[in-house]
Amino acid sequence: MNSDASVRRLKGPGRPVVEAADRVRVLAALDCVDAVVVFDEDDPRQALDALAPDVWAKGGDYGGTELPEAQVVRGHGGRVVFLPYLGGHSTTQIIERSERALQTTTTTGEQ
Repeated sequence: MNSDASVRRLKGPGRPVVEAADRVRVLAALDCVDAVVVFDEDDPRQALDALAPDVWAKGGDYGGTELPEAQVVRGHGGRVVFLPYLGGHSTTQIIERSERALQTTTTTGEQ
């Protein structure tokens, strides 16, 4: 999982919305997750090379894209799996909806 500094570099100021420690807790609580590793680089190739996971899961929004790290995972005999994409649930989309709602509230004077 990207560190807070990595997310900030990739997504910009104000990100991440949820700190790494909390994101780790959520992922680690899943029965299907064996371990969570936080990496500071902008992509996970170095961590994946060291860990050689059996499965590397990515969100479905990456589907159809050749990931830079896929070669590393497959080189160790692992596989890359794309999870189903649930539209409207990305952090970026949640932030955008919240900002629109705030603008509407500010414009209309609602509270």
